Amino acid sequence: MPRALELPTAASRLARAGVLGRDIARLRFVNDAREEVLRRLHVGTVGDLLLRIPRRYLDFTRAYAIEQAPLGQVATIVGTVDKVVEKHPRPRMVVTQVFLVDDTGVLQVAFFRQPWLSKQIQKGDRLAVMGKVEFAYGFKQMASPHFEKLDEGTFTGSILPVHPATEGLSAAWMRRLVSVALEDVDAFPDPLPARLRSRRALMPLSRALRCIHFPRALAEVPLARRRLAYDEVLYLQLALRLRNDANLLDVAPMAHVAGEHVEAMRHALPFALTDEQEAAARDILADMANGSHVMNRLLLGDVGTGKTAVACLALASAVDTGGQACVMAPTGVLARQYATGTGPLLEAAGISWALLTGATLAEERAGILRRLASGELDVVMGTHAVLSDDVAFKRLTLAVIDEQHRFGVGQRTALRAKGPGADLLVMTATPIPRTLALSLYGDLDVSIIRHRPVPGAGIATKVLDEANRDIAYGAIRSALEEGRQAYVVCPLVAERDDAEEELDDVPGLPRDDDGNVETTVPLHAVETEVEHLRHVFPQARVEALHGRMREAEKTAVIDAFRAGEIQVLVSTTVVEVGVDVPNATVMVIENGERFGLAALHQLRGRVGRGRHAGSCFVMAALKSKRGKKSPALERLRALERSSDGFELAEMDLRLRHEGEILGLRQSGGVTLRFVDLGVDADLVEAAHEDALELLRYAHTLDAVATRPLRFEVVERYGSIFKEVSGG
Repeated sequence: MPRALELPTAASRLARAGVLGRDIARLRFVNDAREEVLRRLHVGTVGDLLLRIPRRYLDFTRAYAIEQAPLGQVATIVGTVDKVVEKHPRPRMVVTQVFLVDDTGVLQVAFFRQPWLSKQIQKGDRLAVMGKVEFAYGFKQMASPHFEKLDEGTFTGSILPVHPATEGLSAAWMRRLVSVALEDVDAFPDPLPARLRSRRALMPLSRALRCIHFPRALAEVPLARRRLAYDEVLYLQLALRLRNDANLLDVAPMAHVAGEHVEAMRHALPFALTDEQEAAARDILADMANGSHVMNRLLLGDVGTGKTAVACLALASAVDTGGQACVMAPTGVLARQYATGTGPLLEAAGISWALLTGATLAEERAGILRRLASGELDVVMGTHAVLSDDVAFKRLTLAVIDEQHRFGVGQRTALRAKGPGADLLVMTATPIPRTLALSLYGDLDVSIIRHRPVPGAGIATKVLDEANRDIAYGAIRSALEEGRQAYVVCPLVAERDDAEEELDDVPGLPRDDDGNVETTVPLHAVETEVEHLRHVFPQARVEALHGRMREAEKTAVIDAFRAGEIQVLVSTTVVEVGVDVPNATVMVIENGERFGLAALHQLRGRVGRGRHAGSCFVMAALKSKRGKKSPALERLRALERSSDGFELAEMDLRLRHEGEILGLRQSGGVTLRFVDLGVDADLVEAAHEDALELLRYAHTLDAVATRPLRFEVVERYGSIFKEVSGG
């Protein structure tokens, strides 16, 4: 069992001097009830409290009197509540109207579906509101503005921070507690070395905390956030690298040497490697040949860029040195695709292989396990089934994991445990912006392949609304007449009563003034769509494919589709990776606004893979109930314009949170609070360089100068190390 990292005893004194490490219960004004709320928010120390930064700021340096507030612009106005009225214009719709007055006039403020405000806001209260100023029915108005009650004595400055509130702890009380904490904070040792702060032009941590909570000018806020964001990504990269070190304690790296199998594999490949593929192969083979450290490399490549060909060279190198290799894929569909695509190449290079999934018959499985244990079998390709306790290798020296973000860190560690010291190559066809790769895979060196070695016939993408559905169906009909095949992708397996509710967290959908989804377009389900399309295309065989089917059923459907026996395949996103049918030339994606750009790009990559051009039709709600264009339209139009997966991934990152792109709940729950990966590329690059430099200076950060950093890393990302110690 790998050893856990040991925490230096002096680190706490050095890094958390003063108030930061103090238990939250010792802070003034924290009674039992507030302590309970804070701990529920995972605030256990004063330092935790100070890292809960304001959601927004009300800028009183630019506050307007009601009469002077400019129409059509966002403005801050302070006034006294004259009247509160609750209206019910239609069933289940509550509008709370608040009339604010000052010496110059009246402002009518409307809040939608927040009936509790009629009790929370009373006549005589002093309110600050920030929103867009409009004029109608004789009044200046604001709809759903940000607002804050100004309690006497809670604020005396010119910029009011609005901290996240929760039940039992208002924004005003959060502000008061943070203010008390900052009063108690004297100058304390900054965990970041002064030389590093100077080089990156970063604020000292104590000043950054003051400026982020109570800025004297709004210009201080981005500078303070930059320091906190830098810390966040630096500590995460250090944590990931240190976790790898802890996992690899007491293991001897394997020095793989490319030999006759690598040479035979090059001859077996149906094409010469491109310059990008050669560069990636050199990186990987050089890492594998280096006997001083274990390889940890991520191979990024868009759909069809030939990552598998590069991986085959790595497999051959492992065999050349007398080792075994394992390729783990997230689905049986993708694992079988590996067997179909790479199996013949391995055989041509004189390498033995087998496929192991949950559907493998017992007798066949027993034979595979016996051959693995004896060393007779060189390469096994499979799903999670390869992690079973009874799967034992004689000498596993290379682990390859495809679509790495679909596996948890624990699964990656479990596979490597079957071959202590084994090199690791993880791959993904999901284009990931470099900033995201560096941040979340900071423990991995990165190689990127951007261009396809064989361009294919290409894909034309068109975004359609329901009124133009006949265009998509016409394309399917034409393809069927030419002997081609088609995919139809749906977001659901079966219709459910709560299907519309799932839209609440989908970014980019048209919404009303209260933030509720306006679209009435129903979500399409595979089971319903199959029956519908059998009537639309009676001459075609239409079948379903989804994750709820048994492995044997999925295999039968995919094999029949690949053989041309099924003409229209109605599926969930299970076809996003691993399905390669060159005869399929049309894809229709239902409810396209529900998917991110990266997923849409992956899906459309299933067509246009052969000699015949592909067409992808994205069905989407392009207008809201009010006839306005959907906010999702911008990103869907980008899909029409660009075929560059990395360009689309960068746009996706600007529009959506990084966790929505990669499904980080499956990757250990790590998410980034301060860094904005869409705009902080330079900061991420800098933190990446600095993390490597710090670890070269002190491999485990146990030098006196870096112990405060080490303490912060473990404090912030301690959950990452639990996997190492088994805790």
